[in-house]
Amino acid sequence: MRTQVVIIGAGPSGLLLSQLLHLKGIDTLVLERQSRNYVLSRIRAGVLEQGMVDLLKTAQVGERLEREALIHGGIELAFNGQRRQIDMKSLTGGSVVTVYGQTEVTRDLMDARDAMNGHLIYEAEDVVPHDFDGGRPRVTYRKDGVEREVFCDYIAGCDGYHGISRRSVPQETLKTFERVYPFGWLGLLSDTPPVNDELIYSNHERGFALCTMRSLTRSRYYIQCATDEKPEDWSDDRFWDELRKRLPGDVAEALVTGPSIEKSIAPLRSFVAEPMRFGRLFLAGDAAHIVPPTGAKGLNLAASDIFFLSRALTAFYETGSEELIDCYSEQCLRRIWKAQRFSWWMTSILHRFPDSSPYDLRLQQAELDYVTTSTAAATALAENYVGLPYE
Repeated sequence: MRTQVVIIGAGPSGLLLSQLLHLKGIDTLVLERQSRNYVLSRIRAGVLEQGMVDLLKTAQVGERLEREALIHGGIELAFNGQRRQIDMKSLTGGSVVTVYGQTEVTRDLMDARDAMNGHLIYEAEDVVPHDFDGGRPRVTYRKDGVEREVFCDYIAGCDGYHGISRRSVPQETLKTFERVYPFGWLGLLSDTPPVNDELIYSNHERGFALCTMRSLTRSRYYIQCATDEKPEDWSDDRFWDELRKRLPGDVAEALVTGPSIEKSIAPLRSFVAEPMRFGRLFLAGDAAHIVPPTGAKGLNLAASDIFFLSRALTAFYETGSEELIDCYSEQCLRRIWKAQRFSWWMTSILHRFPDSSPYDLRLQQAELDYVTTSTAAATALAENYVGLPYE
């Protein structure tokens, strides 16, 4: 079998790349080791930058998003028992963020690929990219017990942090940078109305908390927890009680609780792999980088990678030029490291670190006070949160 681009991974980045290339007349094959239902069962982020929203519209998958998404012009930072708003819309000249779950983005992209008869193979086992450092790359996989082989022009590794794409790269050609944080996030999803019409990020002596939502009737809440804790150790009642303690009094009183739909713990990590291109193999999304969820950048960074990659591949097939392919890694990494900086900064001012001294805690409070009272500081936060331009 032959195609132009093999995409490893059917998460939102792989599906988005396939959709964008299809619209430009470029053939793709998407290989996913999990089932379709498994992919849709993943509970992930739900805050989209304007750049990603625009890209989804370009991919012709923005109709349901426009109809159902929640538009937020700001966020709130809570500390010392008070709440202060960052008015992102006014600070950035009109930019906003869109609340729309990653699962819904994935579903929309799957439906679009189905409608256009896209080539997707789920439950593809033992997927391995080969010969991407030469002129005839190929990908092997096994389906229904049969070994198969696909020749292609390029391979896009969109298969996440634990995927085969990055692990297939010669390790001596790869540089990695990592920071592992000494805590995680315990998240609870419930069919309850959100406690606030904007996200609330809370710094509290008991640890960080976040109030967010998926819709007007479905909420997502998080609390900072130890890395060795387990979701089953947290009953719903225990979670709600702890969340209330970390919120300002008026928010705690307004909180509507209910049975959890899903409960999980996510570790916090910062990770970057450089470069993101190895001959005819590209890394994109979590295969190349991870950020703490504090700044809501993970999914959005994956989308910006796909913007640069789809543009580069389209230019190659339309003109034969490899100029944008040659600068793909550099363009992505410039934006990635800025998002890494922002995510690290948000994490550092909002969480309780085990080794924090009284001096460190005072600095946190001063930073929060400064960023919520200085127009310049608030603007810097707002610009990064709504998303830096693709450049």
